[in-house]
Amino acid sequence: MSLPVHLVPSLAGVAAGSSVEVTGDEAHHAVAVRRLRVGEQVVLTDGLGVSVTGSVSSTGKRVFSVEVSSVSASAPPSPSLVVVQAIPKGDRGELAVEMLTEIGVAEIVPWAASRSVAVWKGERAVKSLARWRSTAREAAKQSRRSWFPEVTEMASTASVASLIGSADLAVALHEEASVPLSSVAVPASGRIVVVVGPEGGVSPEEISAFVAAGASSVRLGSEVLRTSTAGVAAVSALLSRSPRWS
Repeated sequence: MSLPVHLVPSLAGVAAGSSVEVTGDEAHHAVAVRRLRVGEQVVLTDGLGVSVTGSVSSTGKRVFSVEVSSVSASAPPSPSLVVVQAIPKGDRGELAVEMLTEIGVAEIVPWAASRSVAVWKGERAVKSLARWRSTAREAAKQSRRSWFPEVTEMASTASVASLIGSADLAVALHEEASVPLSSVAVPASGRIVVVVGPEGGVSPEEISAFVAAGASSVRLGSEVLRTSTAGVAAVSALLSRSPRWS
């Protein structure tokens, strides 16, 4: 069974034989909820590609220490997947974030689409974004990722178009598109942007703006998927034809 993973702010300068202290909520959950004990093996990561394995040397209230036995560092996965996720209603946003994190995306961009039922404003926007980020962090630990995804601030349609313009490949999922996603050539490296619309679909104005910015309007298949699952299906289809899944 894979060892439990805990997130720490930094692992700079850590080597085998070093001691790393984990504090705060991360330590509280491990010690008080999971009942972490001295001698147990754990993995610590900074979420930026560096991970260490070691054994717990001491525990306390909201703190535990790990004696490091090995250190590993990995480059960011390539190609890098960015998913622009239209904000859905209810808890479907967190569901999408959880699955996208587990499948390995590098960045999740909440998008205020014109047909989104849910609207992020004021305090609701702050709390919703915090939930998305917390969901991504916990899903990254659960799936044993050493590179954690970034959940950005909410983006406008103009911001999404700008993001598309700098991508090596960009696709916008659209149920009325004639081009299947399976026909799109997948680059072996670089940055891939996938745009997922809301429950009501991407508006004609939005799809026109995205195509003008360089995106391909594509369909997944004859079925219409929910916004919370369409991104996962699209990313899976792309990764299956990339070096990451070969």
